[in-house]
Amino acid sequence: MTAVPGLDEDMEQGLVEPGGVDGTAGPAVRRARAWLSRAAEPGSVVFWRFVEDAGPVEAVRRLRAGRAPDAVQALVGARAGQDASLTDLLRAQRCGARLVVPEDDEWPGGPLHGLALATAGEPEEPQHHPARTVSLVPPVALWVRGPARLDELAERSVAVVGARASTAYGEHVAAELGHQLGERGWTVVSGGAFGIDAAAHRGALAADGPTVAVLACGVDRAYPAAHGALFHRIAESGLLVSEWPPGAAPHRHRFLVRNRLIAGLTRGTVVVEAAARSGAQATARRAQRLGRQLMVVPGPVTSAMSVGCHELLRDTELGAVLVSGAAHVVETVGRLGEDLADPPERPTGTRDGLSDLAVRVLDACPVRNAVGPERLARVAGCDVLEVLRVLPVLELADLVECTDAGWRLARTRTPGRA
Repeated sequence: MTAVPGLDEDMEQGLVEPGGVDGTAGPAVRRARAWLSRAAEPGSVVFWRFVEDAGPVEAVRRLRAGRAPDAVQALVGARAGQDASLTDLLRAQRCGARLVVPEDDEWPGGPLHGLALATAGEPEEPQHHPARTVSLVPPVALWVRGPARLDELAERSVAVVGARASTAYGEHVAAELGHQLGERGWTVVSGGAFGIDAAAHRGALAADGPTVAVLACGVDRAYPAAHGALFHRIAESGLLVSEWPPGAAPHRHRFLVRNRLIAGLTRGTVVVEAAARSGAQATARRAQRLGRQLMVVPGPVTSAMSVGCHELLRDTELGAVLVSGAAHVVETVGRLGEDLADPPERPTGTRDGLSDLAVRVLDACPVRNAVGPERLARVAGCDVLEVLRVLPVLELADLVECTDAGWRLARTRTPGRA
């Protein structure tokens, strides 16, 4: 076997042990996956399958020796001769981050299993240029910054996504959703962008609830820069997550790639606002492909930021569920029979509980001039005895009153005419 500089020397010198303890991957595996996370862009089915088949350490050896399949070697290119894995791990340690790999107990295997199932249907050979192919494949590793465990937060999590150029309505709804989900102990997952993403994160933080920001750059970088304080707050109690190593720049194509991870980590995705063509719609459709529950908040029909939401609801093949609050969301993605939404409160009225006959007699009662039971019976279309049986019930409810001239609506209220 050809020796490869970097990883092989460390193993020979005893700096890297081949196995891990206490449910964690060994240093050799961890460093290999750190190298792989920088070597190729995520989202390639051929690259992911190569790593799965060969194993991370052997995959690194083959790539650095130029012995990988041509399609895989082309994805790495000139990066095969570089080794920044140790630098990336040290840089992550300095900013309080860590690398979580599939060999760790912390790896959210359950949620990400949907990505692996979706990949099973992908062709072995990409139909387009492999560097531009984005498949629903699991990540080879995840850089994580924050004190919480990734697997625990992903267990009960919901993605809340939407437009960057959001309206006041959308931001209010997103913040309420984030706050209410946080109060219920659910993790709010989003992308940390302007608009709906930030509102959802802030809502969860306001409720002291867990929240995860999935980034399209390194976890040591704040993008957008204006959200530096927000990311700092998330990292204090929740998690910043990225497939790219520390220092990685937020290139445009990476946002679409990371959207599949937002959908894959969660039980369902809520779209709050989306234009006719938007990244939120792409995330929603990826969630549907992964078998996750798709939920949509409707908006004003006059708002351009709700066009995408309404189109998702109109597409019957997606099976989107209309939701208006966290109770609807939790009922949709929660445990059967446990996370049920309370029925909406309805205003009570004076006619509630009245029989059909009582309602007819009440409608027959005049407002001013009192009339006898015979007149009420003719107007209500019933027997006089039935009227006499109903009138005391209406009187006890303060709906009618008896005078010397007969019966009329009570002077204190006139509910029958509402």
